[in-house]
Amino acid sequence: MTELLYQTDSYTKEFDARVASVFPAERAVVLDRTAFYPGGGGQPCDFGTLTVEGTTYRVDKVKKQGEDILHFLGAEAPLPAEGSAAQGTLDWARRYRLMRTHTALHILCGTVFRDYGALVTGGEMEPGKGRLDFEFETMRGELVREIEASINKEAAQAREIRVQILPREEAFQIPDLIRTKINLLPPGITHVRTVEIIGLDLQADGGTHVRNTSEVGTIRVADYKSKGAINKRIYIEIE
Repeated sequence: MTELLYQTDSYTKEFDARVASVFPAERAVVLDRTAFYPGGGGQPCDFGTLTVEGTTYRVDKVKKQGEDILHFLGAEAPLPAEGSAAQGTLDWARRYRLMRTHTALHILCGTVFRDYGALVTGGEMEPGKGRLDFEFETMRGELVREIEASINKEAAQAREIRVQILPREEAFQIPDLIRTKINLLPPGITHVRTVEIIGLDLQADGGTHVRNTSEVGTIRVADYKSKGAINKRIYIEIE
């Protein structure tokens, strides 16, 4: 099983590893440890490079497959051998922008849940922008401006962000741990990773985040739309 460095330290930019297995047909390798996020929960996968015995491969896709994290290698160079020492390097500018975006979405989620009790019904992001869908019957410009002011006030509070990995039984003692309309945690998961914006939000989450809300910067509500009778979409952007 791959050691997931990103789960405990989202700021790991470079790391050493070994090639655990090779998938020639997919031009992919599994490493014994990785800082590359494989995508999930609306957050895209990381990009970067993997250097093995003097050859640098472009990592242009990362995907979770069962218990493995597959790193897809670009270019035409021969694939590395199993057991080879490797050095991974993230596209840090992209990763950090995704971290800021993901935290901005949690600020939005936490603020809307606290102030209006609305659950999330969907969401996605890319570097610098994202959207969340909420259970709102009505959405109007005045309410959106109110939400925008509130989320920027929360970001400016410089709230610490804490990540923990808890036994499932302990995690599910936390009230309102799941903020999505549908519980996306499979029954077989024995440990749950939680992300807490101290004083604002605490929920199960597998993605990468900044350490403090002050790193997010200004959040702009770029648009909002009705996606159904009780489904309203809010789009945000960060600078």
